[in-house]
Amino acid sequence: MDKILVSASGMLHWNDREYKCALGKGGVTEDKKEGDGATPIGCFPLREVMYRADKIGKPQTGLPLCELKKDDGWCDDVDDANYNRKVTLPYPASHESLWRDDDLYDIIVVVGYNDAPVEKGKGSAIFMHVARPTYSPTAGCIALAKDDLLEILKGVSEETQICIQQ
Repeated sequence: MDKILVSASGMLHWNDREYKCALGKGGVTEDKKEGDGATPIGCFPLREVMYRADKIGKPQTGLPLCELKKDDGWCDDVDDANYNRKVTLPYPASHESLWRDDDLYDIIVVVGYNDAPVEKGKGSAIFMHVARPTYSPTAGCIALAKDDLLEILKGVSEETQICIQQ
């Protein structure tokens, strides 16, 4: 099985290459909780790639692809039935919009963390996405330069796992 390895120091290893990445402002943790800002430790599948077709071309990848829409969101309300799932906005419970004014969500790779089954309060919206130019910490996601993320996506499939290490 193909594995993308991510070190707590902010380096991602894939296909004999190293890429700089940003991780959660809370570091990495084996005990992920909603809102802690940490990136979960462990190996997880990659579910799908969502992208802004108005800003980038269709990414080349072996993962399922989905064009983002202006009303796409992700529920982060631990008490909602759609916790840690994509939702359509407007949405009554706490959520984040996936259609952002900055470029961070031009490409979103949904990491299969806490989704099969979803456990209330164990964390939501763990993605690989585009990093800020300064690689400042995320809210728990793995963020890479856009070109690096597009390059990595070319080689991944539904068999690929991302492994976040201590």
